[in-house]
Amino acid sequence: MPIEYKTIEEVAGPLMLVRDVENVTYNEMGVIELANGEIRRCRVLEVDGSNALVQLFESSIGINLSNSKVRFLGKPMEFGVSEDILGRVFDGLGNPIDGGPPIIPEKRMNINGLPMNPVARDYPSEFIQTGVSAIDGLNTLVRGQKLPIFSGSGLPHAKLAAQIARQAKTRGAKEPFAVVFAAIGITFEEANFFIESFKESGAIDRTVLFVNLANDPAIERISTPRLALTASEYLAFDKGMHVLVILTDITNYADALREVSAAKKEIPGRRGYPGYMYTDLATIYERAGRQKSKPGSITMIPILTMPEDDKTHPIPDLTGYIT
Repeated sequence: MPIEYKTIEEVAGPLMLVRDVENVTYNEMGVIELANGEIRRCRVLEVDGSNALVQLFESSIGINLSNSKVRFLGKPMEFGVSEDILGRVFDGLGNPIDGGPPIIPEKRMNINGLPMNPVARDYPSEFIQTGVSAIDGLNTLVRGQKLPIFSGSGLPHAKLAAQIARQAKTRGAKEPFAVVFAAIGITFEEANFFIESFKESGAIDRTVLFVNLANDPAIERISTPRLALTASEYLAFDKGMHVLVILTDITNYADALREVSAAKKEIPGRRGYPGYMYTDLATIYERAGRQKSKPGSITMIPILTMPEDDKTHPIPDLTGYIT
């Protein structure tokens, strides 16, 4: 039974300091129970001796320091996967938002994943057809590859992303193919466009959609691409499918990373982004690939809008290096 702590020292915006905790680890999930019985989720950002700095997934409004209780769950954030996730729409924390029934998981997977052993990687070779002639003819997408799309502000990257997701297919007719689409920090209008676009074309049946809106908390935005990749790893390496992952917009993800880093009072790097942003982006991009002796593959198209159309900005610069 997890220990309940009533030792909340202070709450500052999305951060909360809990004193006198025992055996709490970095990235561990927790729940806060308010005096009225309401439950809110949180995650450990930092552990210093017996003090834990916790980030809230929901608003901190209404938390009473003396009456609220915190319970740490002893595990990182997990996503319950089964083949029923195909055709479903989830929020940035993996909760269904399409009005359908809850998912009965075949297993629960840590959303942070495990690095793929470089020796176990298979060389990308087969073609994925996107139906966009400029990509198929000039910059062919290969299974297990990472192919970023750099967009200037105001250019129709959302339409291109939706078009690729609708049209993409493998050349072999019998090969199982799925699309995992993660929309990060977008407006409600854009989210609606993606969902309706997939429903109209029937592509929703082979698509798993994760939608994180611009008004959702920054900490949720950091989880969204990881949830998408966890779903992809399950479909590709457990179910033998060829999965195309589309992440849009990585710029919103990096801005959320900067916001969380600033809240933790970390020393900023270039343009205020944390110095570990290269490593952090690599933990996302490097989850694409093929594994020897496994039939499935994960192919990734990260889409990012370049701030001020500047390709030397840290986000496109690091993305270019990694991919």
